[in-house]
Amino acid sequence: MPRVRSKIEIVFLRHASERDRLTNTGHWAALALEGSPVLEHGAPGEPLDAARLAAPGAWVLFPSPHPPPPETPTRLVVPDGTWAQARRIVQRVPALRALPRLPVAAPPGTLRLRRPLVAGGLSTLEAVAAALRALGDLDAAGALEALHAEGVALATRLRGAPGAHAPEGSRTGRAPALRAIRL
Repeated sequence: MPRVRSKIEIVFLRHASERDRLTNTGHWAALALEGSPVLEHGAPGEPLDAARLAAPGAWVLFPSPHPPPPETPTRLVVPDGTWAQARRIVQRVPALRALPRLPVAAPPGTLRLRRPLVAGGLSTLEAVAAALRALGDLDAAGALEALHAEGVALATRLRGAPGAHAPEGSRTGRAPALRAIRL
């Protein structure tokens, strides 16, 4: 896992159901980004400490019909979960509703871990990399993009790339047909 320093503090607000998912790319990003805390949302009996969310200079990484403010944030709060979970986090956490939003777009022609359920949808790792790139932190963005590419390559091998041998214990004797998806 690379160690990545960013000029912008990244705070992950993870939906509780994502805690133990191996495919949670927000977890990958949090492990790579030095000093990036992960706060839990929606865990029974664990109230959210929203003090870290609404600090001066904080923005939320989430789509918006409005352009972002001209200044650069010092902290970026990243809702982490499925698209529906992330949307509910932003709607249900009052501190996030008041923050400026930073929308990002998917880079064209990149390989993806899975097909997005929402047009233009990104994994958390892709979204953080795109946000850092948009905010001018090119070194951190490049390191996260490389981490994403490694994850896609690993998933492609595990799913059975064309010409790959069937995994040991395969029921069909063939490699799975799923591969990374180019959008």
